[in-house]
Amino acid sequence: MHADGHLTRLDTAFSRDQERKVYVQDRMLEQAQPLWEWLEDGANVYVCGDAAQMAKDVHSTLVKVVKMAGGRSTEAAEEYVHALKETHRYHRDVY
Repeated sequence: MHADGHLTRLDTAFSRDQERKVYVQDRMLEQAQPLWEWLEDGANVYVCGDAAQMAKDVHSTLVKVVKMAGGRSTEAAEEYVHALKETHRYHRDVY
């Protein structure tokens, strides 16, 4: 995917392979501004995995990124994320 230009960047988060746990939402907050810019440029968000905790935390963090980097109120950030779902740009395969 990198060779054909579909993948230009990869950030990893390991919560079990090291002493200090790093979660997806940690990486999202670290890269809030670029993530916001990608969303504004039409990026899609894909979340796959644990529905009990991870998916909820990632969703909350996505709202927080829109709020912080996008300068939106909490309500406006939640509406933005809802619009991502409605326009099929926020995909969740959680279980």
